Amino acid sequence: MSRFVELNLALILFLPWFAILGALFWLYPRRPRNPARKLFDAVSLAISVCAFVLAVHWAHLHAGREYGAMWPQILATSLGYGVFLAVLTVAFALRWRWLRGVKDYRE
Repeated sequence: MSRFVELNLALILFLPWFAILGALFWLYPRRPRNPARKLFDAVSLAISVCAFVLAVHWAHLHAGREYGAMWPQILATSLGYGVFLAVLTVAFALRWRWLRGVKDYRE
């Protein structure tokens, strides 16, 4: 397996699931759908994916190979997925607090 594929295998495998989670994050709640909300959602998703990639690469560099050849992949996948979900959860909470004060949200 090439080094590029090895470093990005978790992203390749999780891409369909990230697309589903990203679409749900983008679509719900449906209102308000103003330019500020679209920008916030796009930036949140981009930060989530970037944090995932950084966590995966960090885990590959710091995983102890004495536990076997698969350990770097296992650690990278677990850590990356956790980081992706953590960033998306924080963004969801921030968006919820922000939209709570918007009049159009409760109608």
